[in-house]
Amino acid sequence: MQPQIILLREGTDTSQGKPQLISNINACCAVVDAVRTTLGPRGMDKLIVTENGKATISNDGATIMKLLNVVHPAAKTLVDIARSQDAEVGDGTTSVVLLAGEFLRQVKPYVEEGVHPQIIIRAVRKGTQMMIKRIHEVAVKVSGSSGDAEKYELLRKCASTALMSKLIHQQKEFFSKMAVDAVLSLDSLLPLNMIGIKQVQGGALEDSELVAGVAFKKTFSYAGFEMQPKSYKNPKIAMLQIELELKAERDNAEVRLDNVQEYQRVVDAEWDILYDKLERIHKSGAKVVLSRLPIGDVATQYFADRDMFCAGRVPEDDLKRTMKACGGSIVTTAHDLGDGVLGQCGSFEERQVGGERYNFFSECPLAKTCTLILRGGSEQFLEETERSLHDAIMIVRRAIKNDSVVAGGGAIEMELSRYLRQHARTVAGKEQLLMDCLARALEIIPRQLCDNAGFDSTNILNKLRHTHAQESGLWFGVDIQNEDVADNLAACVWEPAIVRVNALTAASEAACLVLSVDETIKNPRSGGEGGPPAGRGRGRPM
Repeated sequence: MQPQIILLREGTDTSQGKPQLISNINACCAVVDAVRTTLGPRGMDKLIVTENGKATISNDGATIMKLLNVVHPAAKTLVDIARSQDAEVGDGTTSVVLLAGEFLRQVKPYVEEGVHPQIIIRAVRKGTQMMIKRIHEVAVKVSGSSGDAEKYELLRKCASTALMSKLIHQQKEFFSKMAVDAVLSLDSLLPLNMIGIKQVQGGALEDSELVAGVAFKKTFSYAGFEMQPKSYKNPKIAMLQIELELKAERDNAEVRLDNVQEYQRVVDAEWDILYDKLERIHKSGAKVVLSRLPIGDVATQYFADRDMFCAGRVPEDDLKRTMKACGGSIVTTAHDLGDGVLGQCGSFEERQVGGERYNFFSECPLAKTCTLILRGGSEQFLEETERSLHDAIMIVRRAIKNDSVVAGGGAIEMELSRYLRQHARTVAGKEQLLMDCLARALEIIPRQLCDNAGFDSTNILNKLRHTHAQESGLWFGVDIQNEDVADNLAACVWEPAIVRVNALTAASEAACLVLSVDETIKNPRSGGEGGPPAGRGRGRPM
């Protein structure tokens, strides 16, 4: 008799073969169903409440996937591709999850019938390459002879398309212009961290403003702060990492004194050190003093007497943006404060924004930076506005770097679907069936756009198939406004071609990854879950 071989720890869960693959596909489809209804201009929003009770209202695919806390190992790949799409291009996060799930849903019957997963993977990869090649063939280039005004208009249309499916779509003209202006104010590398976004509750969305420079909230201040001037022209700015206040003695410090004069000398020394620092800062010629660490009441009054402005406990990212914008450097000592380490800006002022007071540094000579101050009613609404603007800003950055665009609204997907169907007729065997599957899967985007808007999706998809079969129907997609099909390139529903290329590549990679897994091994948790129940402590029984 063959002896039994124990290979894995007791309690290890293993599942393999076809049932395991089907289970993984079903898990991915379940995740897709969670975000399916958020696609497009008429998509619905999700309200997600976290463990600590924080509510988030969003229809951004990546945000929802992040907050869903998916634990199924195969379904986590969809969360990863949504995050990578968000990091790489900013928009198309719901589309990428939908496409990956639909690829898997369409090939599931073939897996059940016994087609080897590797044959399916090969077909998916070949189909993806053909789709990307087709996108590059048909994408419309918008560069060369076009002037600055035309390029600006193109970027604005791309930002408008990205904002069309967001909560702030009513104000898309206003915010798309703001997003384009913000990106164009940066240098050629387009660093994202040079765009600061601040939220101020109250007021209307239209009260939001773009500041060409750095703006941050007034920090905690002591008595004497109100006596300081609140605006300067061409001030020098000292950026410090020094504590400008009298420190309390350390808890474990011990100083033995035998008379009052010695104690007075210790106290005087502390004051001398502080005044020495303050005098050096004053002599350096700086008019605005910013510090990462606290600036105490003595220092605040000292600066107020000398017509200087100070702000302590400035957040690190705001201080770094000020340094990059105004020049100079953040110093850790009050010695050697010369022109080399001081920054400078054209104008500084403190202004009231809603219920908050903000410090504005504008006309910054060195770096190109800007700050968006968003206004709105509730906290959740402001957060969703910030996420929407982030998507629009990312799209504008991509459109500047890659100047080819395609039509949105399901137009490019229908064209790729027609192209794959046409190719499928020229090949034989299983590949033909699998190419047809991919072509059907691409139709999920226009179909879901119709379903979310309450249209008859079968009717509109038939119209789209009919139109795309003709030469002139290349850019026809779903017309959300009139419940019909329309030329979306002419209607200015544009998005950078890189968004679609990235989405299709990520979706097919995720589908191939899920299809290539044929066994899952779950190790038991360390310590074991079946241990004795916990007592009340100190060895007492429950």
